[in-house]
Amino acid sequence: MFGKPDIGEDEIAEVVDSLRSGWIGKGPKTARFEEDFRKYKGAGFAIGVNSCTAALHVSLLAAGIGPGDEVITTCMTFCATVNAIIHTGATPVIVDCLASDQCIDPEAIEARITPRTRAIIPVHFAGNACDMDSIMAIASKHRLIVIEDCAHAIETLYKGKPAGTFGTFGCFSFYVTKNMATAEGGMVITDDARYVDHLRSVSLHGMSADAWKRFTDDGYRHYQVVEAGFKYNMFDLQAAIGIHQLKNLEKKWQRRAALWKRYQEELADLPLGLPTEPLPYVRHAYHLFYLTLEEGHSPISRDRFLSLMHDRGIGTGVHYQSLAVHPFYQQKYGWQPQDYPNSQRFGESTASIPFSSSLSDEEVNYIFKSIRDILL
Repeated sequence: MFGKPDIGEDEIAEVVDSLRSGWIGKGPKTARFEEDFRKYKGAGFAIGVNSCTAALHVSLLAAGIGPGDEVITTCMTFCATVNAIIHTGATPVIVDCLASDQCIDPEAIEARITPRTRAIIPVHFAGNACDMDSIMAIASKHRLIVIEDCAHAIETLYKGKPAGTFGTFGCFSFYVTKNMATAEGGMVITDDARYVDHLRSVSLHGMSADAWKRFTDDGYRHYQVVEAGFKYNMFDLQAAIGIHQLKNLEKKWQRRAALWKRYQEELADLPLGLPTEPLPYVRHAYHLFYLTLEEGHSPISRDRFLSLMHDRGIGTGVHYQSLAVHPFYQQKYGWQPQDYPNSQRFGESTASIPFSSSLSDEEVNYIFKSIRDILL
């Protein structure tokens, strides 16, 4: 299984408690999880939603992004990043990633800024951190909003500062394969109080702030619908899992850090590429461990490797193909893979292998043996 979640008895007991309480929708545990996560990130506010996709979408809407605007992001990301931009009516503008760490290239950002550019969405790839000094300098120079896609980067630090706290908004994922999982779920953090009511409103049908008081000790309040919002809110069954996932996050990060070191050592002599080690001032979240199998260097193709791993019962993934290879974007925006060479090359050769704190030493040994048997 690829990306098996690390779920313990505390999470199970908390979910059972919610089921027995009868309060399984949005309620007190959601509020508790939001507050715990806010403190963990050192943010002013945290708003729980049902996915990182929703977090990105409501952040863009709160920032006033819409038709006629352009938002720059990387083509080395999951489709949700650009789809969130599209759903606002704005135009996504993609740029290439760096060959070294697959994070967005700051120089490429600067080259694509136009009078219509309103925001930048850097994606912290695989747990590494983008060059936030350069990105924030560009954003300040051109007066652009920064919305950080931290789907891979819950524990990531850049020069001691948490990922998600550089821009106006930080967006997180708690999907089942993530370092901290609530099955589905996400979070928006911000330090700017001006956006909080809008974030809450647009993620709960566009109802006024008074609607949220129904989920607090204040009790029922009448509300008004102030915009056509979305059903994006988090609920207590998700939060029940998240509360304990967050408590154990550091311990699980330490396990993944040890696994990362072992993976790098055990696979170093094989005919494939390994992830770039983080820079000294970056605390990597160790979310994905990916191999690259390139023609002329590896004895088999990436796709053949994926098939052979599957035959051995080992789940794998591709993170990611360049967004420019997908037909929808080619037809709508004219994107072509060759225009983003680093992303094209990486997308054609990358293969993510199981990497989770839930993996036993026996499972890890079997993964290593299988890779060696396939390649040697």
